Amino acid sequence: MTDFPRHPLPPRLDLAAGEVQVWSIPLDPPTGEVERLSRLLAPDEHERARKFRFDVHRRRYIVGRGALRRLLGAYLEADPAGLRFGYGPRGKPGLPDWPGLGFNLSNSEDLALVGFLRDREIGVDVEFQKEMDDLETIATRFFSASEVAALAAVPKERKKEAFFNCWTRKEAYLKAVGEGLAAPLNSFDVTLTPGEPPCMLTLEGSAQRAAPWFFHHFLPAPNFIGALAIEGGTWEVRGFGYVG
Repeated sequence: MTDFPRHPLPPRLDLAAGEVQVWSIPLDPPTGEVERLSRLLAPDEHERARKFRFDVHRRRYIVGRGALRRLLGAYLEADPAGLRFGYGPRGKPGLPDWPGLGFNLSNSEDLALVGFLRDREIGVDVEFQKEMDDLETIATRFFSASEVAALAAVPKERKKEAFFNCWTRKEAYLKAVGEGLAAPLNSFDVTLTPGEPPCMLTLEGSAQRAAPWFFHHFLPAPNFIGALAIEGGTWEVRGFGYVG
């Protein structure tokens, strides 16, 4: 997926079985939109927003959470401000009152991605492709041996893309299982070479355990790479650019 067409948010959103909808959310909208979204947040979200040291991070958190609430409200035909979040052991958010809708949010710099599907867990990750002089050094610390070797074989001009392909796919899987970075990143192998289909090759050394996992790769905005991971099934993925 290379294009997230901008899509004004309708009062109601439909989500079919077997479909994943991913929204790209700009996190630096005009002040008026920040204020409107702020009014949707719960007291604990306002408290968390106040703890950010820098105003830019506070605003981006408010916009991401407020836009997430608006999208959830449209899928559920519910009041966005009245939605009650629960959190897993590693902090993954969910809706205890609406267990049939799976979702996951990720943000990097001034962009957020949020994915939605029915009756399944999902992990989503987005990363800004910043310039890094130590990509291969970082890879040796966090990637598996086979991934380090695959990265070494990528031409220099494509190494940054390959690195972030790997990182987003790993993060998406860990978020799907609710582990975040608590699980070792080198306990499973994913593809990373540019142009190679995204997938998991082995999970704790087993290709059989890796086989059910579905991955999707996308470019939601210039200089950003995203990925999603879902255990089992074949999915149709659709992308939208959020307009408040």
